[in-house]
Amino acid sequence: MPRGAKGGFNTWWTTFGQGPRAALLIHCSLAEVGVWGGMARDLSGALTMTAFDLPGHGRSDEWDDRGEMSAICAGIAADFAQDDAPMDVIGHSFGAVVALRLAIDRPELVRSLVMIEPVFFAAGLRARPDACAAHLADHQAFEAAMAVGDLALAAQGFVVAWGGGRPWSKFSADQQARIMQQMPLIAAASPALYDDVGGMLAPGVLEAVNVPVLLLEGSDAPAIIPAINEGLASRLPNARRGVIGGAGHMSVATHPAQVSSEVLCFLRDV
Repeated sequence: MPRGAKGGFNTWWTTFGQGPRAALLIHCSLAEVGVWGGMARDLSGALTMTAFDLPGHGRSDEWDDRGEMSAICAGIAADFAQDDAPMDVIGHSFGAVVALRLAIDRPELVRSLVMIEPVFFAAGLRARPDACAAHLADHQAFEAAMAVGDLALAAQGFVVAWGGGRPWSKFSADQQARIMQQMPLIAAASPALYDDVGGMLAPGVLEAVNVPVLLLEGSDAPAIIPAINEGLASRLPNARRGVIGGAGHMSVATHPAQVSSEVLCFLRDV
């Protein structure tokens, strides 16, 4: 389980599986590499997977505000390519947005792209603003809590919206404290997710991502997620969509077999 500089950031990573294809796994905000455990078992015959802890997560160094977060994370991801050979890249939530940024910034490193519930809110707001009202209310409440330094209120709201249905009260005191500590990471990602500071929605950018893309969402996902995937699928030239029945936002942890099955079907085709 190595640790070293990736993209100029002190990063911890691990590997899963012994399959013939190299893959990179990028987790969601507030998670760590262990979230991929269930899927890794199902994918181990097809993929040799590298998974790393994002800045401020797991055993990687704390986030130090050195730049725009999604760009830094995409740079870290790029450094996991072996001899600049292309990889199958699988990302969940914020990790899916980082995966998309990698495919745009370094297309030669991405052989295929799986985005599981990407939280690229700007894409959903442009595609279907009618589906985004509830999310915008939640986000405004989060911003208000952060503005007055109420990390507990911000964390509770975030977990209710994106924690896969687990109540705040079911987290231990230590877990609650850690989640509260990570709320500035959520705020740091907002410019990429809401304001598209990376310019991924600029004319022609998504259309140039010509690798095969799979967009997955849970049937019980927040309403903005289908809007995001609709917006992305309309512009990515080789995209397909899939739905994980009965799953919410944390399908990689709650429904790993179903998600893995969709990924394996996709990989067989590409």
